[in-house]
Amino acid sequence: MRALTWQGRRDVRVETVPDPVIEQPDDVIVRITSTGICGSDLHLYEVLGPFLDPGDILGHEAMGIVEEAGPEVRDLARGDRVVIPFNVSCGTCFMCSQGLHSQCETTQVHAYGSGASLFGYTKLYGQVPGGQAEYLRVPFGNTLPVKVPAGPPDDRFVYLSDVLPTAWQAVEYAAVPPGGSLTVLGLGPIGDMATRIAQQRGVGLVIGVDLVNERLGRASAHGVTCLDLRRHEKDLGDAVRELTDGRGTDAVIDAVGMEAHGNPVTRAAQWATALLPDALAQPFMEKAGVDRLGALYAAIDLVRRGGIVSLSGVYGGALDPLPLLRMFDKQLQLRMGQANVWRWVPEILPLLTDEDPLGVDGFATHHLPLAEAPQAYAAFQAKQDGMIKTLLRP
Repeated sequence: MRALTWQGRRDVRVETVPDPVIEQPDDVIVRITSTGICGSDLHLYEVLGPFLDPGDILGHEAMGIVEEAGPEVRDLARGDRVVIPFNVSCGTCFMCSQGLHSQCETTQVHAYGSGASLFGYTKLYGQVPGGQAEYLRVPFGNTLPVKVPAGPPDDRFVYLSDVLPTAWQAVEYAAVPPGGSLTVLGLGPIGDMATRIAQQRGVGLVIGVDLVNERLGRASAHGVTCLDLRRHEKDLGDAVRELTDGRGTDAVIDAVGMEAHGNPVTRAAQWATALLPDALAQPFMEKAGVDRLGALYAAIDLVRRGGIVSLSGVYGGALDPLPLLRMFDKQLQLRMGQANVWRWVPEILPLLTDEDPLGVDGFATHHLPLAEAPQAYAAFQAKQDGMIKTLLRP
C-alpha cells in the first residue's frame, strides 16, 4: 500500500509499505477514505524527530470502510463505515471507564511514562502506524472504531477522530458560565472549531486571537470577535479587558501550544535539539526540554481572576517555567490533556446532521490526494495558500 512516512526533519514521503494484517482476533483492517493533517503533525515535522524512525507512518485523523475483521469482532462487519479515534484505547479498563480514554491502562507507554498510545505519533505514544495511508490496522474492533451511517460525505464525520472531541473537551474544560466570555488563542482547526462549539453551547462573547488573515476572516464570518495579534501583541491583555469590563474573559483556551511564535532562543534550542543524534536528543527533550510559552503566558494574563485556562495545544517541555506567583494570586484553574475521544462522541454525534450547526461539511479548506501530502505539510507549516484544514484522499 501507499503511505506517508517520516524520513527526517521537514522530510515526509509517500512510499510503498507492507499492507497491514490482522494481528489480534479483535483487530479490523480499515480502507482509509479520508485522513486529516493535524497541527500536532507539525510537531513531528519539526521537533519530535528524536522519537521517530525513518519509515514511521504518520497520521491520526482517519476514517474509512472495514475491509476485514478478526474472528472475535462482533460489532463490525466488512463494508461498515467507521471513524478511528486518535487514542488507541481499549474502552474497558479502569481509565476508559472513567472517560479518560487518553490514559487507557491497556495501551499506556510505560517505557516513556506516557498515557495511551496514539496512532501515528512517535515512540512516546507507542509508535503505532498511522492513518495517512491506504489501509490501517485498528485494534479493539468492538470498542474503538466509531460506526457512522452511510450517505453523507466523509467531511461530516471525519473530525470525530480528533478535531471535534479535542475542541469539545477544550470548551468543556473551560466551563464558561451561561452567557459568559471566552478567549481562544489560535484559530487553526482546533481553535476555530472551539469557537463554534462555544457559541453553540451558549457562550455570550467569544474572542479569537490569531495573526493569519485567512484564519481571522474565517472566524469573523462565524460571529467571533477577532483580535489580530500583529496589531495587539503589546497590548493584547488590555484589548481583551476593554471588551470585558476590565476583568478579562471567564476562561481562555490555548489552542496554540508549543508552536507559539514567542521566545526565539527557545525556538532555536528546539531546532538544535531536533538535529542532535537520537541518543543525545531523546534524554535532553525528556528531562530538559523547554517550550515556547508565549500563548500560555498570554492566557494567564487574559483570563479574569478566578477563571480557567484550558490547554488543548500540545506542549512537550520537561522544564517549562510557569509564573506560579501570578497564577496563585489570580486564583486560576489550569485544565489540560489529550482529548478523550470516546468520552465526547455521544454528545457530538447528534450535531452532525444536515443542518450542520458546527459547519463541519465546509470545514476543510483543501482536499488533496495522498500523493500530495509532502507538499501539503510544507504549505501547512508555512501557513501558505490559505491552508487551514486539509483532508487527504488515499
